[in-house]
Amino acid sequence: MKVSAQAAIAELSWLKGREIEALEKAAFTCLLSLLDHLPKRYEDRRRFDAFPAQAGGPAVCLRGLVIDTQRKGFGGKGFYQAVVEETGGIAFARLTCRWFNMPFMQKVLATGHEVILYGKPKESAGGVVIDHPEFEVVNDLEPGTSIHLERLVPIYRNVSGIAQRRLREILYQALECVDEGSLETTFSVDETYQRLEAYREVHFPERLSQADAARRFFAKEEFFLQQLRVLWRRKTNQGLTGRVLAKKTALLTEFYQSLPFDLTGAQKRSVKEIIADMRSARPMNRLLQGDVGSGKTFVAMCAMLLAVDSDCQAALMAPTQILAEQHYLTFSKWLTPLGVTVGLVTADRQEDLQGAQIIIGTHALLFGKVEFRDLGLIVIDEQHKFGVAQRSKLIQRGIMPDVLVMTATPIPRTLTLTIYGDLDVSILDELPSGRGKIISGVRIKPKVREMTKFLIDQLEEGRQLYLVYPLVEESESIKAASAVEEFPKWQKRFKNFEVELLHGKLPSEEKDAVMSRFREGKSEVLVSTTVIEVGVDVPNANVMVIFNAERFGLAQLHQLRGRIGRGEHKSYCVLVTDGKNVTGVEKLTILADTLDGFKIAEEDLRLRGPGEVLGTRQSGLGELRFPEFLADTPLLKEAREVAAQVIRSSEAAQIKALLGELLTENLE
Repeated sequence: MKVSAQAAIAELSWLKGREIEALEKAAFTCLLSLLDHLPKRYEDRRRFDAFPAQAGGPAVCLRGLVIDTQRKGFGGKGFYQAVVEETGGIAFARLTCRWFNMPFMQKVLATGHEVILYGKPKESAGGVVIDHPEFEVVNDLEPGTSIHLERLVPIYRNVSGIAQRRLREILYQALECVDEGSLETTFSVDETYQRLEAYREVHFPERLSQADAARRFFAKEEFFLQQLRVLWRRKTNQGLTGRVLAKKTALLTEFYQSLPFDLTGAQKRSVKEIIADMRSARPMNRLLQGDVGSGKTFVAMCAMLLAVDSDCQAALMAPTQILAEQHYLTFSKWLTPLGVTVGLVTADRQEDLQGAQIIIGTHALLFGKVEFRDLGLIVIDEQHKFGVAQRSKLIQRGIMPDVLVMTATPIPRTLTLTIYGDLDVSILDELPSGRGKIISGVRIKPKVREMTKFLIDQLEEGRQLYLVYPLVEESESIKAASAVEEFPKWQKRFKNFEVELLHGKLPSEEKDAVMSRFREGKSEVLVSTTVIEVGVDVPNANVMVIFNAERFGLAQLHQLRGRIGRGEHKSYCVLVTDGKNVTGVEKLTILADTLDGFKIAEEDLRLRGPGEVLGTRQSGLGELRFPEFLADTPLLKEAREVAAQVIRSSEAAQIKALLGELLTENLE
């Protein structure tokens, strides 16, 4: 008998009581939620890899016989190991599998079991080992069971309490009994498949190309709903009535005339777009996107001066205290001579709020200790570092304020459409003139003496430099250098220069003091973590050495590199790595070969995926099931066009019903 896709887990007759309990505990609610538990990968069990003779390389899928098992070690350092011999391959080829802190393994895996293993081989004192491989015992498989052997076999993310083999059987049964009609959706986004056919081909494909095509079908459905949300939010925003600002431009004109340089064409274009938005009756909702050093801060100043000239206050929220204080100094330098008062608010610092027309701050702006007189413009810097709720809370502190969000992280067009599709976008695609050339290079295990000599040569020419480490302190679990550990070594090497240490664990007052001395040239070398990633502007600093550079994402490395090359001097970014990670070296070579942030962002998206590039929680991408397709521009455009058609042809009630009650609450 066929079962509705909406049938509760407890109603599925082929499930045992403990399986129902395990599935419900894992947040499976109905048959459809089971079908949506898609394979994380596939194993081709028509053929297996040969047992590896040495460590390294990609993960392998092996079939072998357990010829020995032992419990080794004691207490927290104990582990269970199994020696596995290859079957059907080179005689006596063996490897060892180990499971740490999992004593129950001796009840699961025993000598004489035939197993299928999946994992990455690595070197150990006893030869090649695989730690914590995924495995299935072949002996337990029923003879002739086609879903487990001699085919492309789906491998699922584990559900506690249900073995992988049994989970596969549950999914197979779910496909057999689901009522096809109950899978139909209100809007069809792709006529290529019936949904049941797509589910069958994604779970139990005959060819990998079938699985890829089916996943693309479901990705398009997901992107359609995501784009529907974005376009609906955009339509809703356009229907709002706000205030009309920027009619006066006297302050802006005076600011232009006070600058010792001309704005770039991209900056001027962006300012014109902002003026048009602020003069419109609907609230501005604009993204200012620009590469490091492209001059977003000056565009923000222009927008905030327009708000001040309209008798409103403007606020800028930055993600870190260092960045907020950098903005405060910059704004005060340029705007105080114009008679504009600038205030600063951070968690432990508050300055000049009395009568402040422009208020710069961190998350502290969200709370009641700041009393806004009339907040007409909000600027959010490095906005992807803030959550949606935080941005909304600040916006609610004004009355229909204009909003300008900024990011120095170049974002691929696909992600811009996905995340910021409800915003108007201004792009700064030019760098100001007078900037020195940046030379980047990858160095594998460089000699410390040679590197130190190069750095001293730069210091003796009067320059300053950053030495960046991935860790604050030494870690037992992470093999990487730390700022605290390396700091005294650099003090000895640079005994004739002032070397200082900066990291996020220092008290705020100490961080401020360290940065102030470096900014003023009182110290020449800054040994630091990534706390300097954004907002630090020291034109005389022309060298950056990034240690264990392979541990950082491309976009973050590009952000760090943006701290140099801000003055007239030739600058150098040295990317230091041990060279063991081939993909890591490839990534660093990409960075060394280009200064184009948008090319780097595309590569970062390809290598790491959108969640890592932007931060899943802040970007709203945390729940995406198919993030790998975000680089598929044609697919995203197809989904967006279907969503746009639905918006054009449907009533609001239909759209809200499609998005669901919970989503609708957030849209209204």
